[in-house]
Amino acid sequence: MALIDSTSGKVIRDYSIEELRDAANLMRGYDLVALCAAGSGHAGGTLSIMDISAALYLKVANHDPRNPNWVDRDRILWSTGHKAPSLYLGLAFAGFCPLDDVVTLRKLSSPYQGHPHWLKLPGVEASTGSLGQGLSIAVGLALAGRLDQQQHKTFCIMGDGEQQEGQVWEAAMEAGHYHLDNLIGIIDCNRLQIDGWVKDVMEVEPLAAKYAGFGWDVMRIDGHDMTQVVDALQQAKSVKGRPVLILADTVKGKGVSFMENQAGWHGKAPNYEEMTKGLLELGLSERIPVAHLLDKAKQYQVEVDHKLDTKMPKFTRNYWWNATPNMKVKMEPTRKGFGQSLAENGDDERVVCLGLDISGSITISDFYSGKPERKRRWISMGIAEQSATSAAAGLAREGKLPVLGTYATFAAARNLDQIRTSVCYGNFNVLIAGAHGGVSVGPDGATHQALEDLFAMQGLPNMSVVVPCDAVETRKATTYLLLEHKGPKYIRFAREATPIVSEEKTPFVFGQANVIRLRQETSDFVKAFETVLASSYKNEAEDLSIIACGPMVPEAMRAAYILKKEFGYETRVLNLHTLKPIDADAIVQAARETGVVVTAEEHQIGALAWRVSGILTECPQLYGHPVITGAIGVKDRFGDSGAPWELIKEFEVSAEHIAHKVLELMAIKKKGLVERVERNFAEVR
Repeated sequence: MALIDSTSGKVIRDYSIEELRDAANLMRGYDLVALCAAGSGHAGGTLSIMDISAALYLKVANHDPRNPNWVDRDRILWSTGHKAPSLYLGLAFAGFCPLDDVVTLRKLSSPYQGHPHWLKLPGVEASTGSLGQGLSIAVGLALAGRLDQQQHKTFCIMGDGEQQEGQVWEAAMEAGHYHLDNLIGIIDCNRLQIDGWVKDVMEVEPLAAKYAGFGWDVMRIDGHDMTQVVDALQQAKSVKGRPVLILADTVKGKGVSFMENQAGWHGKAPNYEEMTKGLLELGLSERIPVAHLLDKAKQYQVEVDHKLDTKMPKFTRNYWWNATPNMKVKMEPTRKGFGQSLAENGDDERVVCLGLDISGSITISDFYSGKPERKRRWISMGIAEQSATSAAAGLAREGKLPVLGTYATFAAARNLDQIRTSVCYGNFNVLIAGAHGGVSVGPDGATHQALEDLFAMQGLPNMSVVVPCDAVETRKATTYLLLEHKGPKYIRFAREATPIVSEEKTPFVFGQANVIRLRQETSDFVKAFETVLASSYKNEAEDLSIIACGPMVPEAMRAAYILKKEFGYETRVLNLHTLKPIDADAIVQAARETGVVVTAEEHQIGALAWRVSGILTECPQLYGHPVITGAIGVKDRFGDSGAPWELIKEFEVSAEHIAHKVLELMAIKKKGLVERVERNFAEVR
């Protein structure tokens, strides 16, 4: 049985092997179209797992598309969450959702998120994305099934590179220990991960022997032979007394010649020409309504754009980046500055860089790129943040200068206890890079958008925290932290290209804020501003202060431009690139001299706002001096899939939102001044 009417118990449809082959092929075609429409995603792995997805959703797993929460359904858990399109297409072909809708993949507010979210789409069993966690969830589902004396099975789909995560082996041990014969693990063995061949990054084989050692029944199949796939899945459902693991040997990018066995297609989407070529190779050029699907995606995007435009604060003209003939700015990913510093300073024999599988994306691999003599000091750790963090502590104990980095949400959350105990408690000299911070990570969605990491890092004793504003400042900060600063340090930077708002001559002093002032409107945005150390800044009687860090510094500068042009307000912008230790003097001076303080952070409100508020409330110099405060940041919610700059608007952290908040506070300030004058006048009378 597979697709079942849960009310009558009748089979809705039983697919033959040939029909499953055809469905899997069609699913590959729809996958290419959806990825092309999204402009991002993971082509390689979604194509490699598609035969298994078709077999599970259309033939083997018992479920009812009209009753997604049917208590007796089999559970299918996708631990390898970046292969979400394969999950969505499995659901769509089974009838859980409209097939055409999958083309809204990775778009803002779409239920087809970059990584699956069970609260957005019926049929998704759990929200996943951070690799290595799914098997543990599946163990919990299987344990619950046993406790409730239910007969359903739980399937857990994983990747072979994912086996590098230690949590996988904790779950494997638990499943074996409890003899969970209602649990079936499936590993998509396509042999490639982001950094290359799995065997070269961090060998995981022999997987069969390892799982067998934990008490699993193991079988190995050709993951593209539909007969073998169906037979193995059905056989697995009949095993008693032990959990089952199916090792499915597959080809990454299966079915599209130029994608097959290419690591570069792990996290890449085809353009229109590549999609067209892929559909031709799959024999689907005439079977899939490409024009209709792409038009549907386009229309959905039009609706998204309209909604975003409606909620954006409006001014007399458009002040968006590079939207006008003047005040132009160059855009560059802040992460590039990190790689540039490692490339420049990597000759120091003490420097050791640890790779965590997204090395090229976060630019840590620039350390050895073109410099083979450094390769011996490049240590690939695979997808294993926790172990890598503690290993870095060991390297630091022996006098090395270890550097490790990954997505900020993995660099500062999954391994938080290791950072706390192995690194900070011993005060070891370890540099941790939290890359791709904030909502501007974009369509990968909530699981990959770090919006809480700065809370954790600032809360750790001995930890220093730096959030540079652009690529230039990121390079300066990395160089300082790497070669001069002693102790645990965390540097956070973004993925998306953001405005370059500093120059070589712009001061960068660890622990000291910069004051940025708009001087004139020019053709070059950077040249319109003057930046000086806060410690040497003289009061210019500005109307307000905006205190920002990271990519919010350019937004704060643009807000200052809006406020000057539209309302004549003078703004003191503080670039608080060092959050810990924080420049309390600069904050107090700004509050005392302007009376209005707005904080701006691409993070849950509080990492910056609460620190600033704490300083203001505890400072005796401000007793008797009214200070009006406001905060711009993410408002206690998880991220969403969408284009990076869409999310800046959606999460209300743009310059326009900063300026709008300032106007609210300035109204309060003006009202207070009027009331004070009236009160003083009444007292005189």
